[in-house]
Amino acid sequence: MRKLTQMAVVAAALVATPAFAEMKVAVLNYQMALLESDAAKKYAVDAEKKFGPQLTKLKGLESSAKGIQDRLIKGGDKMQQQERERLELEFKQKARDFQFQSKELNEAKAVADRDMLKQLKPKLDGAVEEVIKKGGYDLVLERGAVIDVKPQYDITRQVIERMNQAR
Repeated sequence: MRKLTQMAVVAAALVATPAFAEMKVAVLNYQMALLESDAAKKYAVDAEKKFGPQLTKLKGLESSAKGIQDRLIKGGDKMQQQERERLELEFKQKARDFQFQSKELNEAKAVADRDMLKQLKPKLDGAVEEVIKKGGYDLVLERGAVIDVKPQYDITRQVIERMNQAR
């Protein structure tokens, strides 16, 4: 709330000054610019190919565990104790395997995401800088800090296009 109040005061001060009328202001959705770039879309496809088999295996493990759980719920009281204990043990093992493999997959995906971000961030920053210089903007705000903006003040698409041209 305090940050919002500070931003409102700064915005009011800017509007009140005669220089603001001459300022060229733009808004940028930095995250969208990154995620909508061709490079990020290509990474998403590559990541799907790379991590798809592991995800499929996880879904199979989850389905198998769910099937065992359903059998225990529906007919557990009618089963012999030895059979029920075997199924409970099998369910617990599958649940542990699922948790372990899920954690491994999430960690591998996070590492890959960080590597992609490390590669794309300089390109994105360069594209942003070029669009700002070309447009002669005096002030660029993050889209998340703005309540509403007219489309002509949003430079996100320009940044995406510039980033896609940069290769």
